[in-house]
Amino acid sequence: MPEQTSFSQVVDLLRAEADAIGKTATRLQPEEIDRVVALLSSCQGKVVLLGVGKSGIIAQKIAATMTSSGTAAIHLHPSDALHGGLGILTSNDVVIMLSNSGETDELLQLLPYVKRRNVPLIAIVGKLKSTLAERADAVIDASVDQEACPLNLAPTASTTVALAIGDALAMTLMRARGLTEDDFASNHPAGQLGKRLTLRVADLMHAGSQNPTIGTAAAWMEIISTITHYGLGAVNVIDAEGRLAGIITDGDLRRSLQRIGAAEIAFANIKCDDLMTRNPVVTSPETLAYDALRLMEDRPSQINVLPVVDGDKKCVGLIRLHDIVRSGL
Repeated sequence: MPEQTSFSQVVDLLRAEADAIGKTATRLQPEEIDRVVALLSSCQGKVVLLGVGKSGIIAQKIAATMTSSGTAAIHLHPSDALHGGLGILTSNDVVIMLSNSGETDELLQLLPYVKRRNVPLIAIVGKLKSTLAERADAVIDASVDQEACPLNLAPTASTTVALAIGDALAMTLMRARGLTEDDFASNHPAGQLGKRLTLRVADLMHAGSQNPTIGTAAAWMEIISTITHYGLGAVNVIDAEGRLAGIITDGDLRRSLQRIGAAEIAFANIKCDDLMTRNPVVTSPETLAYDALRLMEDRPSQINVLPVVDGDKKCVGLIRLHDIVRSGL
């Protein structure tokens, strides 16, 4: 039999872990999951997750996912818990313990003290007939037929299943709590994700004295001077009431001059009407910067600037593609 290539080995192992998750979904008992979700949903304090070794790492990730999706959760190392860390546990909390064997010494040592505080205990275990499973208030079956490890020793499929269960619980709780996109964004203010969900056009646009504007009667030299002065590659054209009449970009200047023909008309006679794009694509200050970016890019012919108008169609600013990209989106 020919030896497997590295590629085929990786693919087979991925499929083995995916199959393990699939089998877990068929093993779960509806009443047990309902009990777990009820305990977590009614928690008035925080969810405290414990695990040792690889299970501890999975517990950390689940705690982080729960916290970021609206369920306050922390990871507590069992050894730390046995040496004073248990002081963080209150009767309003819920404990989740992860153990493939269900017989992890450090977790079993904690059981009397957790029970003494009348804290509900949820066990995510690989063996339902184990001490941890028998003493828990609710149990989730995270058993696997075999690890993805060729020796069936290294925690692989079992930790993947535990992680998937944790993610599923976190997302179920997120839905039950009615977490909105804005709520989620408030927990992720930094990085691209947070910016995408929170950063608005008003945060990036050139407004006030930095908003390049000219009147509809402006002539060639004023147009050129204004675009040069602001250095944004465009100028907003406004009427007497401050409402947007159009926009003139560097590209408009080039294309309009080519269309008009320098020999046919004196530069001094060129007005905004000869150059501006009427009814341009616009955005509002409240629009998410990411949506403004998509507005500029997701079109047959991309644009680099957007006039910003308020509810009365008054021009309040200008935002460039460069401004959004520079923000880190």
